Amino acid sequence: MLSLSNKHILLGITGGIAAYKCAELTRLFIKAGAQVQIVMTKAAAEFVTPLTLQALSGNRVHLDLLDADAEAGMGHIELARWADLIIIAPATANTISKLAYGQADDLLTTLVLATSAPVALAPAMNQAMWADAATQANLERVQERGFHQFGPASGEQACGDVGFGRMLEPVDILQQCADLFPAGALAGRQILITGGPTQEPIDPVRYITNHSSGKMAYALAAEAALAGAQVTLISGPVSLSTPDNVRRINVTTAQQMLDACLEEVSTADIFIGVAAVADYRPVEIKGQKIKKSAETLEIKLTKNPDIISEIAKQPNKPLMVGFAAETENLVANGREKLSRKKLDILFANNATDTFNSDSITFTAITEAGDKQLPVANKRAAARQMLQLIVEHLNQ
Repeated sequence: MLSLSNKHILLGITGGIAAYKCAELTRLFIKAGAQVQIVMTKAAAEFVTPLTLQALSGNRVHLDLLDADAEAGMGHIELARWADLIIIAPATANTISKLAYGQADDLLTTLVLATSAPVALAPAMNQAMWADAATQANLERVQERGFHQFGPASGEQACGDVGFGRMLEPVDILQQCADLFPAGALAGRQILITGGPTQEPIDPVRYITNHSSGKMAYALAAEAALAGAQVTLISGPVSLSTPDNVRRINVTTAQQMLDACLEEVSTADIFIGVAAVADYRPVEIKGQKIKKSAETLEIKLTKNPDIISEIAKQPNKPLMVGFAAETENLVANGREKLSRKKLDILFANNATDTFNSDSITFTAITEAGDKQLPVANKRAAARQMLQLIVEHLNQ
């Protein structure tokens, strides 16, 4: 399984005929789940257009070190910090020479000096240039600096010569880039998470809701993305920022949340229902604000759809994970819910200890038994929960 999901790949393209292969390389990175930023030297732009690579990557192509707009925010430093990996393909003899001696006379070589991310080179040049003693000495220097080298391959070259100097094919570069990262426990998995409360309107200014900060769902989404998953978070109204590399769909009511889940679930490997969905909604929503006049007010309620149960009915349902916030008989009530809703795992916790808190204690309940985990902050708890989910998935 490729381990490039959610990785930040900075592709540096220099001036060689093999630059045309970078269009396919960019496409493969995107397909593998990576985010791609591209830096081109001026010579590279003579072989392949920035517009082509912008269309494939979905991002503006970076060309100049002294770009007034970008440098107003120290753009080259931000790019250097953003990257999880810098891959230079093709890496020409000239570029390798610059890197060997720490030159920084353009955007790409400056980024290499400024980054703490791993740097990989995919050399491409004429076979005589490759065999030259100066090139081989420069390669030794960059390897001493910890740079990775992918290739080159041997074969027919654009000039008609045959020998070493051909850039590796894009699919081979993709694999070698992936090999630099440990495979995430959830690499390639699609995870659908619901979080936050729902709000069921009574009139234009009032609604029924549950206590929920959304912090647990957002922590799970963040940790799942770090573990390599493709995460979709369907969120009720909360005041939280979307975690990096997480796709967020905002909803308000239980019905909207169910509709969004049904739209997304067909591609999900794992469904995690964390949202505090209102059990009931008003039968009638008043079109105007209800005035405070009578001493009492009656509002007729009807049941909301049970989102988890509806998802469990789907053909080829995903691994089902639910949450239960209980005020008494935690394990007994949790086990009953596990069975009734056809869940694979249920995480049960004390409701009064959870809302708006940054810490949580939970009990994991499965058909095989239950396991209580110690109190932890919600990010640490999310990692523990995901580990249990991975173990269950592997079984």
